[in-house]
Amino acid sequence: MTWKEALTDYRYYLKIERGLSENSIKAYSQDIEKLTRFLSDHKIKESPLRISEAVVERFIYDCSGKISPRTQARIISGLRNFFDYLLFEEYRQDNPTDLIEAPKIGRKLPDTLSEQEINQIVAQIDLSKPEGERNRAMIETLYSCGLRVSEMIGLKISDLFFEEGFIRVIGKGNKQRFVPINPYMIKLIETYKNLIRSKIKIQKGFEDTLFLNRRGKQISRNMVFMILKDLTDRAGIHKTVSPHTLRHSFATHLLENGADLRAIQQMLGHESITTTEIYMHLDKSHLKKVIEQYHPRK
Repeated sequence: MTWKEALTDYRYYLKIERGLSENSIKAYSQDIEKLTRFLSDHKIKESPLRISEAVVERFIYDCSGKISPRTQARIISGLRNFFDYLLFEEYRQDNPTDLIEAPKIGRKLPDTLSEQEINQIVAQIDLSKPEGERNRAMIETLYSCGLRVSEMIGLKISDLFFEEGFIRVIGKGNKQRFVPINPYMIKLIETYKNLIRSKIKIQKGFEDTLFLNRRGKQISRNMVFMILKDLTDRAGIHKTVSPHTLRHSFATHLLENGADLRAIQQMLGHESITTTEIYMHLDKSHLKKVIEQYHPRK
């Protein structure tokens, strides 16, 4: 089996068996492609079924001087998943990464915005332009519902269950969840949908897509990033802000206001509660209030 054949099979497994998105599959594949380039550059002829721990270690050592410990740990994790797949399919009898230790790294806390900063960003939207109502609805949806940018741009009109107070979200691995939506957000989306979207010449295949660009197609991830960056710059906020920052802020603000961690987990679409626990980076004053309010020995 060649590296090309193994990578093709692995991608197929990630898509069909694991149900991963194209972006996730691309990320997993890049780690394997880095290894194959290393083998080619150093004229090492070892197949994916025969490559030894020593060669993989040499590759990791070669990478270590060029990348951060966090990236190095991610590459090791990606390679381990790939060889676990070969092991699972009985192509190999061992995983050459089993004894390779990833560098110790602290858990990176997500950047967040305060409620005031989010209001400042929204205030920069020019509602006199047709795209203004769309941009406001998109930014507010990311923050008010805690969506990933891919989930937000993928929203369909048929996903809006406003009478019930929910929207249907298709998350990672094509998994479906229902997220509550408040009356304020319903009003913003309805305004955009009825006053702006209804006047766009919609391209075939995008009739049910909620957020459209001026050409009548689904708005792109890159465009959302650019819109948010421009608004952040004009608001004078000196932070690195992305659509995911709004998702982090959504979870953090809920937690700070007393929401249950399990409920936040469900709304974010996290498979594991440990992923959601990263939002427990609350300030001491909030923790003090929790003790004072809920502990029986207060």
